Amino acid sequence: MQILLAEDNQKLARLTKQSLVEDGFVVDIARDGDEAVDKFDINEYDLVILDVLMPQQSGFEVAKQIRESNTTIPILMLTALGEIDDKVKGFHSGADDYLVKPFSFEELTLRVKSLIRRGKRADPVVLQAGKLTFDTNKQLAIYDGKHLVLTAKEIGLLHYLMVNKGRVVPKTELIEHVWDMNYDGMSNVVETYVRYLRKKLRECGASDDFIKTIRNLGYIIEEQNVS
Repeated sequence: MQILLAEDNQKLARLTKQSLVEDGFVVDIARDGDEAVDKFDINEYDLVILDVLMPQQSGFEVAKQIRESNTTIPILMLTALGEIDDKVKGFHSGADDYLVKPFSFEELTLRVKSLIRRGKRADPVVLQAGKLTFDTNKQLAIYDGKHLVLTAKEIGLLHYLMVNKGRVVPKTELIEHVWDMNYDGMSNVVETYVRYLRKKLRECGASDDFIKTIRNLGYIIEEQNVS
């Protein structure tokens, strides 16, 4: 697995690379935003790690450029900024996860491995769970031959649950990846849209537990769901 690490702090870049290499990754270092964009255009990477505060271009700007040419590669933001507004800006720029400095290298490795697993799951063009198919290119969902008429957020929610089929997806993760915002502990937006999706699936013949609620944990579409 090959990683692009964009970090202008030379000591931190060296130590981060050493830690990732010890875990079996191949790591290229970019010292500023321009170099990060250039290396990304030339090489094939499985994941990108971006420091937010870099010379030439910020991590936010680099993430936006990467997303223009590659919509699926996982992007992890590394920054000393910990305010919610900065996290929201990172997710809007295309980041998949956000790690605030100082961090442990063990946590970094766990985040990297998790993001790469998610990225692999996103590769298929057509996702399937039982009688439900979802065409990621056409953004089209069909259950047992019947088309589901979905809003943009319903599509985003269903897509993310399908990509993570077989895994319980926490509400916080859905808020971050589908709504591009931080979970405030009060929002019931996920429950509301899950209810919308269940209603539309039920109208096509699916059972209400096609999207299962795992109490206090999140939601899951199971691997072998044949409802």
